[in-house]
Amino acid sequence: MKKELYLLAGLALSPMVLMAENVCISTAKTSLVVNATEGQELKFVYYGEKLSAEDLKNINNSGLPQFSAYPVYGLNCPGETALAVKHADGNMSLQMEVEKTETRREENAIVTVITMKDKVYPFYVDVCYKTYQDADIIETWTEISHNEKKAVTLNQFASAYLPIRRGNVWFSSLYGSWANEGRLVQEPLEPGMKVIKNKDGVRNSHTAHGEVMFSLDGKPQENSGNVIGAALCYTGNYKLRIDTDDSEYHQFYAGINEENSAYTLEKEETFRTPELALTFSEEGLSGVSRNFHRWARLHKLAHGDKLRKILLNSWEGVYFNINQEGMNQMMADIASMGGELFVMDDGWFGDKYKRNSDNSSLGDWMVDTTKLPKGIEGLIADAEKNGVKFGIWIEPEMANTTSELYEKHPEWILKAPQRDPVLGRGGTQVVLDLGNPEVQDFVFGVVDNLMTKYPKIDYIKWDANMGIMNHGSNYLDKDEQSHMYIEYHRGLKKICQRIRAKYPDLTIQACASGGGRANYGYLPYFDEFWVSDNTDALQRIYMQWGTSYFFPAIAMASHISAAPNHQTFRTIPLKYRIDVAMSGRLGMEIQPKNMTDEEKELCRKAIADYKNIRPVVQFGDIYRLVSPYDRLGVASLMYTSPEKDKAVFYWWKTETFCNQHLPRVKMAGLSPDKMYRIHELNRIDNSPLKFEGQTFSGAFLMSNGLEIPYTHNVDYHKLNDYASRVLYLEAVK
Repeated sequence: MKKELYLLAGLALSPMVLMAENVCISTAKTSLVVNATEGQELKFVYYGEKLSAEDLKNINNSGLPQFSAYPVYGLNCPGETALAVKHADGNMSLQMEVEKTETRREENAIVTVITMKDKVYPFYVDVCYKTYQDADIIETWTEISHNEKKAVTLNQFASAYLPIRRGNVWFSSLYGSWANEGRLVQEPLEPGMKVIKNKDGVRNSHTAHGEVMFSLDGKPQENSGNVIGAALCYTGNYKLRIDTDDSEYHQFYAGINEENSAYTLEKEETFRTPELALTFSEEGLSGVSRNFHRWARLHKLAHGDKLRKILLNSWEGVYFNINQEGMNQMMADIASMGGELFVMDDGWFGDKYKRNSDNSSLGDWMVDTTKLPKGIEGLIADAEKNGVKFGIWIEPEMANTTSELYEKHPEWILKAPQRDPVLGRGGTQVVLDLGNPEVQDFVFGVVDNLMTKYPKIDYIKWDANMGIMNHGSNYLDKDEQSHMYIEYHRGLKKICQRIRAKYPDLTIQACASGGGRANYGYLPYFDEFWVSDNTDALQRIYMQWGTSYFFPAIAMASHISAAPNHQTFRTIPLKYRIDVAMSGRLGMEIQPKNMTDEEKELCRKAIADYKNIRPVVQFGDIYRLVSPYDRLGVASLMYTSPEKDKAVFYWWKTETFCNQHLPRVKMAGLSPDKMYRIHELNRIDNSPLKFEGQTFSGAFLMSNGLEIPYTHNVDYHKLNDYASRVLYLEAVK
């Protein structure tokens, strides 16, 4: 007799039965259905908008084809697969059938596990799904194990597979490089293979991202259309494959990059693949983003429910020229502008080898007392005197060959025997072998020693400025060298778990040559990430726009920096730089003593205003309105509070021409029946905008928008080719 399991928003609505055929895993607005008939192959049936009980009952009669839910290699060789193995007897085939289906509760989530067994070998794959009661995300992964007499080699081990019906399907993803991260590319899916991959070993979001969106009904739209989003939650190398073959479906696979990473799975060992987070929205790209952002704040981001502090980081202000007096001066300056935190960046450490440039001292985490005669204690005392918190920069996964650590433990670095190491940043940088438990203890100790000695440290900027350039581990056996990439990230995870267990309240930023660690594998242990080393406001619009597809503003560190900019040498007015930085987690990356009193006053007012809008920006729902990638001369987005009683609207002109014609921007995400009062933030105009202090209905603002002037009404000597606006909307009764 046919039985069904129906899970709604993570709650079991009917009892689990052993002979379950259709298994429906649902959130509040989405459903994923698989056919889990015992003794047969696990089949994918459906993923998309929420199914009613009646539609679920009839889904098998809808004409939908059923694909393998986790394709394996050996009996379907021409097609792409999620899993490929080699048994000890040389057999390279698998034939998996459903053995049982179970469900369990984990806090406010439900986990469904479908166990499959090979028809011949004692080889098992658990296909796992996790749903939360408060987020429209389904996490899926696999757990692979066996009881064969000898080890089995895993040659391919994706986390998940998803077939997507062909039609007018477009694909959105992120690409880039150092100082140009998070760039958006959108393209139709055409026949052939599309591969997005990372092989850096340490940083996995510079040149590509492990997150994608599929627009199912034509060219992507921000606030309309059916869209599937997928995000692989992994700190290491990944591979996303989309095979558009001769079938009616695009075949999407996501998981760890298996290149040079074949894994020897011992008897009774379990190999757990990273989670792939799936979501679906009928409200376009921004709808998928809102789903990811809510899930992130609730479940995937350290302290996702805590407002972030406004900080000044010392890097672009002084670079390596750290000294006690200079740090005190910067603390006093950020405090005077209303900031809450000061972070001392690179250049504070080294005993035998002083850290005066990037070519020495990594690994020697001792205070340079020539620069800081009063030590960290003196800096913390200065921070307390100035009424701000104190943070510090470290790069604990790395060393320099010019360091006491390397002289003592050359065997701790990743390097093949009999090979000279390929060196990184500064011509001397190397990567420590985090697969080695001794190295894990050392890296944990970098944080633990700082926090034990200086418990008032509030914030750590954790950097990683080199990829793995040398394949080889002195710790792993000769038969396990292909485990190196995987063991590195297992080690990193263990370190992060230890740090969070002992220091749960510490704020930690993930920095990796800028935006190299924007991935949900990292974020359970990190509060935020540095979007890019490029702080140029104009280019940041493009990078932060793309990054916002998958990550919320609360996690995106965005700083006001100097002009000319230190990366692009572009001169952008302070007002524009402020308005861009205020769309993320606001901070400063500048030497305040080089600012004029007028500039400091503008920053002081901006910081005060940001404190007022901070809950909306950091906890609100994003609505992207006009994309800079559409080249219309303007970019615009907004955040609304969950109650829709407050909103923040951003408008940036991205190019200037005479007789220019820009689109009027319609707002989104407001309550049509509410009346909203408009207030401009960071105003520099000699006279207020016509709509300053006026009230408009949400319906009017979403149907028509407001006419934004193309220039600022300022004195002649202050005119420039940039214009930007930040509007604060408050509902009135």
